[in-house]
Amino acid sequence: MKRRVLTAFAVIVLLAAAAVYSAYRLGQRSAVPVLAPSSERKILYWQDPMAPGKRFDKPGKSPYMDMELVPVYADGQADEGTVKVSPGVAQNLGIRYADVREGSLGAALRLVGNVAFDERERVVVQARSNGYVERLYTRAPQDPVRKGQPLLDLYVPDWVAAQEDYLSIKRMGAAQAAGLLDAALQRMRLAGMTDEQVRQVAARGQVQRHVTVTAPVSGVISELPAREGMTVAAGAPLMTISGLRSVWINAEVPESAAAQVRPGTPVRASTVAWPGETFTGKVEALLPQVDPATRTLTARIAVDNPNGKLTPGMFANIEIAPQHRQALLVPSEAVIRTGTRSVVILAEDGGKFRPVDVQTGAESGGETEIVSGVGAGQRVVASGQFLIDSEASLRGSLRRLEGAAQAETKQEPVQATWQTRGRIEKIGSAEVTISHEAIPELHWGPMTMGFAPPPGGMDGLKVGDSVVFEIKALPGGRYQIVAIRPQGAAAHEHGGHGSHE
Repeated sequence: MKRRVLTAFAVIVLLAAAAVYSAYRLGQRSAVPVLAPSSERKILYWQDPMAPGKRFDKPGKSPYMDMELVPVYADGQADEGTVKVSPGVAQNLGIRYADVREGSLGAALRLVGNVAFDERERVVVQARSNGYVERLYTRAPQDPVRKGQPLLDLYVPDWVAAQEDYLSIKRMGAAQAAGLLDAALQRMRLAGMTDEQVRQVAARGQVQRHVTVTAPVSGVISELPAREGMTVAAGAPLMTISGLRSVWINAEVPESAAAQVRPGTPVRASTVAWPGETFTGKVEALLPQVDPATRTLTARIAVDNPNGKLTPGMFANIEIAPQHRQALLVPSEAVIRTGTRSVVILAEDGGKFRPVDVQTGAESGGETEIVSGVGAGQRVVASGQFLIDSEASLRGSLRRLEGAAQAETKQEPVQATWQTRGRIEKIGSAEVTISHEAIPELHWGPMTMGFAPPPGGMDGLKVGDSVVFEIKALPGGRYQIVAIRPQGAAAHEHGGHGSHE
């Protein structure tokens, strides 16, 4: 009896379960609509995210990293040479834009120079006849003198004899002595006496045994070879006087700016000795010689100096008036200079960015002239170029701005690079020493080490500069800098390192 009850109970449970399952399947068919099968996304190829230049035709393990290859879909492929950054990421990176615009270019050319004597104001005082220096009124070089001021007393025996002959003939008073008197006057002049000295002898009627030499111009004694008691010969220099009514400023002109300096160009000069005061002048000549050490030419600038405030040896700041012209301009911070190329990051519609080679011209006022490469109205990235590059490096889109993108037919892997920040400690011909931040991808902590210099050199960089730079591995365990720039606004906003293509 008990067995029958259990058997009946089991049959009832099985029937109930079958009914519930049938009801569930029927409900599914009536509640869920039938959907058309979705089309699958087309896979173009597979790639290693850490070496995106290499493409594979099937999935599998990466030969470079211990990771699976990832597919690249047709609907997600960016245009060749571009990278797409979402608006949210762009905002987080602090990217700023600037328009390529037409504007007036022509900032003043600023130079430095040193004040020197104007050689045209230099006068040499010489002995007109043999004699002796009996007294010096100015005893040291650089003493200031005024025009007409006594300089020294000379005793000239030939002058004394000529005066005595003249006075003797004059005392004769005979009419026949008139011709002899004229001859005596002429003899005094031939002996070297000036007309003023001859008139003094004739007026006083007595011999002047000592002749006082006076300053012919105002200035300073730049040379003083004469000394008391010394014998001088005719034509011997006694002293040199350099005038200060005008001075020269010898300004150093960079070779690249030589075309902006022309004779007659007006200039303004200032010195730390006279703050707030400006001296005006003009370029007299651009000397035809380049200093091999500094690669500069010397511009000779004549400056009026009526009050004698400018003295030789002073340091002067020179400003040459600009010559304005129309040009295409971008902010200087938007131009990335690799040493061999100049590149800007062009911002396109849809959040896309593309590197463009440009040819740059003059630079002034924080703006750089663009000769070719972009046109007016286009937008460039003014801040955050390196951060966009970091965002793009895992996809291999910008190719690190070093050369053109590799052809797809070569199927060659792109060498990995890493970016970080640091401070230049030493610059040598074969090695650049930099104290840099940690590079987690290489398992490096902060350290100071030497790198092979970049192919384009370290133009414009010096010891102590804070820089953002990128390195690659070389055979033998060394590393080379492949790109470097001063740490500007972009570098301050970015952490400074990341694995690159």
